[in-house]
Amino acid sequence: MAVIRPFTGLRYSAAAGPIDSLTAPPYDVLTPAQRDEYSVRNPHNIVHLTLPEHEVDDRSKFVKYARSAARLAEWRRDGSLAPEPQPAFYRYTQTFHTHRPDRNYVRTAIIALIKLEPYENGVVLPHEQTFPKHKEDRLRILEATKAHLECIFGLYEDPTGEVLDAIQKAQVGESVRTTSDEGVQHVLEPITDPATLQRLVDLMADKKVWIADGHHRYETALAFREALGPQSGPVAEDYMMMALTSMSDPGLVLHPTHRVLRTIPVSKDEALARLGEHFNIRETHSTRVMEMLEHEPGRALGAVFEGGLGYVLTPKNDDELIGLSPGEGSHALNALDVSILHGVMMERLLGVQGTDEITYTRDYLEAIRLADEGAAVAFLMTPPTVEDMKEIALSGEKMPQKSTYYFPKILSGLVIWSLNDF
Repeated sequence: MAVIRPFTGLRYSAAAGPIDSLTAPPYDVLTPAQRDEYSVRNPHNIVHLTLPEHEVDDRSKFVKYARSAARLAEWRRDGSLAPEPQPAFYRYTQTFHTHRPDRNYVRTAIIALIKLEPYENGVVLPHEQTFPKHKEDRLRILEATKAHLECIFGLYEDPTGEVLDAIQKAQVGESVRTTSDEGVQHVLEPITDPATLQRLVDLMADKKVWIADGHHRYETALAFREALGPQSGPVAEDYMMMALTSMSDPGLVLHPTHRVLRTIPVSKDEALARLGEHFNIRETHSTRVMEMLEHEPGRALGAVFEGGLGYVLTPKNDDELIGLSPGEGSHALNALDVSILHGVMMERLLGVQGTDEITYTRDYLEAIRLADEGAAVAFLMTPPTVEDMKEIALSGEKMPQKSTYYFPKILSGLVIWSLNDF
């Protein structure tokens, strides 16, 4: 089962500047404009490592990765990044609210090294599809820097709350605190007491881990290790950095990812007519659709068109609708809202082929805005559950891309792990 170990983390020193100016969201949620905004906050901001820029005089597209590695080495030499005095786990808490500002959530994790396991071993389990082009970029970064610059996010079963309790009660060192742009408060605290470290290792020893966020980076690390070939003993490439949270954590929050289609093969009226064969359709203003979805007792999806036109769609017959799903997927997979949206509504009923015309957004107001600005339709979603994710992964299946969005993201720049420090 899961093998974790403490590690010597690299963390920003006071010489690098205020921590607020050094951190950023993970590489895969930043637009080019956002990346540029973070880069000018501080010349040591983490995006200079995670998202190195291609410059006009670069002779190869790979030069930018070497630039990232050179910066990492330079920052170690000049003391901007300093290693932890002794191996540690890191208690990482995120305090936040969602669209209800009156309710605060706190999510707790430990950041640790986890031993890489091929999926077929059944120890680390995926739940989403990945795409090769995204993994190539991360592999180039890993090859050049020999470092895990960002954490991925994993979940473990903890029905009694024993592991979460041990993390929350652990004796910790001096904390680092920052508030990210979306208002999330992040606190990182090293755990170095040998007895506590060993207890956490032992508590995790019988656990499986579900990848919540970071499938591309995990599979990149697997490929990086495989390229090394057989070794006589443990090596740094056997591990990667992961933030681990209990599935029982009350601060574990899933957000939906909405889909906006720039074009569809049919008119709005024809789309509604086709959807109406299998769904009850209620019209409302586009700004009310999300609220209505959240209060719907059963399955419901939203459709928004230009001009404030909004519709709430509920199945006329759930089993019949699930039976329309293409492919050989299990009932659990075909019953997901995202599977029905892609396989039945978009592909089968509306004739949408592939994902090239889809824009993804977690902000339903942005989805509505894009529809008002000329997109053919925006589909608004409610999120799947953690149990959905767990069941799909245990069965060896994978959800469509961008099926889950665990909020908030793991902030980049709080801790780095260099394989040279193994």
